[in-house]
Amino acid sequence: MPAKKRTSSLRRSVNAPKRRVSVLPKSYAAVLEAVKERIRTAQLKAALAVNSDLVMLYWSIGREIMERQDKEGWGSKVVERLANDLHREFPGMNGLSERNLKYMRALAEAYPDRSIVQQAVARIPWGHNVLLLTRVKKPEHRLWYAQATIANGWSRAVLDAQVATHAHRRQGKAITNFKRTLPAERSDLAHQTLKDPYTFEFLGIAADMRERDLEQALVDHIQKVLLELGSGFAFVGRQVPLKVGRKEYKVDLLFYHLKLRCYVVVDLKMEAFEPEHAGKMNFYLTAVDAQLRHPDDKPSIGLLLCKDNDKLVVEYALRDVSKPIGVAEWKTRLVATLPKNLRGALPSVKDIERELSE
Repeated sequence: MPAKKRTSSLRRSVNAPKRRVSVLPKSYAAVLEAVKERIRTAQLKAALAVNSDLVMLYWSIGREIMERQDKEGWGSKVVERLANDLHREFPGMNGLSERNLKYMRALAEAYPDRSIVQQAVARIPWGHNVLLLTRVKKPEHRLWYAQATIANGWSRAVLDAQVATHAHRRQGKAITNFKRTLPAERSDLAHQTLKDPYTFEFLGIAADMRERDLEQALVDHIQKVLLELGSGFAFVGRQVPLKVGRKEYKVDLLFYHLKLRCYVVVDLKMEAFEPEHAGKMNFYLTAVDAQLRHPDDKPSIGLLLCKDNDKLVVEYALRDVSKPIGVAEWKTRLVATLPKNLRGALPSVKDIERELSE
């Protein structure tokens, strides 16, 4: 061979791109094709536009990855390669990044029961699921938030706020006399409707703030108040007049609960609970039932929102009261209850959204 040709051949050999030595598991090619086929099938059915089908697809991919990791020792490099190959195959489809594949694997590990995924998890958006996987450790708590999201229609930002304020710990925690004053079929639902404490983070509390100021601040932010109260509450009015005898009394805030089918009278206190508060609420409920309650309505319920309360004092005060009353504290912030080393360390909604866009 002439020297010129040998030199040209050598140059091509030197400049040629190096071939990567494949260290992929033997099963990788089959798994890649199976995942591709699942995605194609979902696309053909136009199912990716439906959230539940998308989450179920992600769960099945995550389970495949988890099983291969357990049985064949798939490492992070294999998952990275899978993400790259899927992205090349489906360039217009979001959600196939390496990070998202790891979330899929986490989803499958968190919910091994397919029926639970179908009944609750797949009914909330993927971003909500990622938030719960990264922010809530216990499976039963994640499931509680998923079901609450379905019931209340929480956006991701609202879910983020509910997780941050430990909503699962507060729901159904108000001190009540419902078991004694309500029929069994209503007492449990009514008890679970109330929480303790209620958190109104949007309030700016001044040192000289009065109960009327607090009431006005809540009315000014009524949408946020309804969100904190929970599903089923409808705002009726503030300072609702009740004429009894020669005197007119006014209810701080009046709501109607669509599921309980009754009025809910809310009395606001800028102080700790006192026994006389229960007596006054009992009077309000009697008046509301006499003057506002429709024959089809159930007996009204009272909610005393106090700055503080002593559980034993509340229980004593409610023991012989004839009307159904709940007592709970209200606060402006619950973040202070977190350990100092965790405050500010949790990912924000924007962080999660940024992850999902990759």
